[in-house]
Amino acid sequence: MRRTMLQTALVVAAGLGASAALPPSVAVADGLITTHRIPAAVAARIVSAAVEACAAKGYAETAVVVDADGVRQAVLRGDKAGYHSLDSAYDKAYTAGSFKTDTLALVERAKAVPGFANLFTQLPHLMLFGGGVVIKSGDEVIGAVGAAGAPGADLDDGCAKAGVAAVQDQLK
Repeated sequence: MRRTMLQTALVVAAGLGASAALPPSVAVADGLITTHRIPAAVAARIVSAAVEACAAKGYAETAVVVDADGVRQAVLRGDKAGYHSLDSAYDKAYTAGSFKTDTLALVERAKAVPGFANLFTQLPHLMLFGGGVVIKSGDEVIGAVGAAGAPGADLDDGCAKAGVAAVQDQLK
C-alpha cells in the first residue's frame, strides 16, 4: 500500500508525539553515542599556538586540527613553511586521531611490535613520525593536532603539544 507524503508525515508526527510523552530516560534512543566536538575557535587557537611555538624557536611550521572523525577542522601554514608540510601535518593528526594515541608513542610501538610498522605502508594518511598529538576532553579523545615543518619529529611534537596546552582549560 502506497502512502502519500501527507500520510507519511502524519505517521511520523504521531510517532514523535508518542516519544515526547515518554519519560526523558526512555525517549533517548538506545545505541546512540554521545560525543563532544572541538569548537572552531578552540581549533583555531590550537593551530595558532602550535605555529607560534615553533616560530618562536625559528621553525617554519604548519599545524592541522582534525576532529574525532579525522576531518580537518583548522589549518594554519606558518610563514615560510613548505607546502609539503600541509599534507604531513594532516597525516600526523589523522594518525594520532585514528589510533587515539600520540604518534611518538606509535613510533615506539612500531619498534617493539613486529609487523606493526607495515600497517603504515598499507593505509593512506597514516604517518609513523612524531608530531601528532591527541586532543582530549577528560578521557575522551575528541580530535588531534598534527605539526610539521620543524627539523625533527620531536620538535614537531613539542609544537603540537604547545597548541593543545594553550587551550587545555577549555577542554575540561
